Amino acid sequence: MGRNDSLCVYVPDAIPAARMSFFVHPSELRMTSRMSPARCFCPDRRDKTQLICIDPGRVREIWPLVAPLIKRAIVRTGLSTFATIERDILAGVSLLWVAWNGSVVEAVASTSLQQTDAGKVCVITACAGAGMTRWLFLIRGIEAYAEAEGCRCVRIFGRKGWARVLDGYEETHAIIDKRLL
Repeated sequence: MGRNDSLCVYVPDAIPAARMSFFVHPSELRMTSRMSPARCFCPDRRDKTQLICIDPGRVREIWPLVAPLIKRAIVRTGLSTFATIERDILAGVSLLWVAWNGSVVEAVASTSLQQTDAGKVCVITACAGAGMTRWLFLIRGIEAYAEAEGCRCVRIFGRKGWARVLDGYEETHAIIDKRLL
């Protein structure tokens, strides 16, 4: 079994070919027979659910299908605005990731790279889906992408419960609100 048979991750073209830099096109989400097993993050071949990073040049083709899920995550937390996330994804500033089981999108997430004074961070700006146990492990693909991009960590802006279900993640800071209305 070669390297590409054991771990495959969608990452931007800026990363050297040794890092398996390619994207899937939205048309391939409809035609699963065209999807190569070497074009996904799937650590366990028995599990059909795969992490797919949508080509920023073709993200508009799938956006109408996944936008409601992204919006649901954003509205639930109130940590950002849907318009900002949508703009960044459609402009190719942020990446759109889907958990694809061969017939339906089970979950969707968006990420952005941010430079902080402490170093580069990959931020998962939104994540939503159904059947979390089938796709939660796919975060390792986003972590591999972040590491290849030189990020010091993956950061999640979301509900507190994420820290309980994700291995190695810890709450490092707090958002403190005082409701006025």
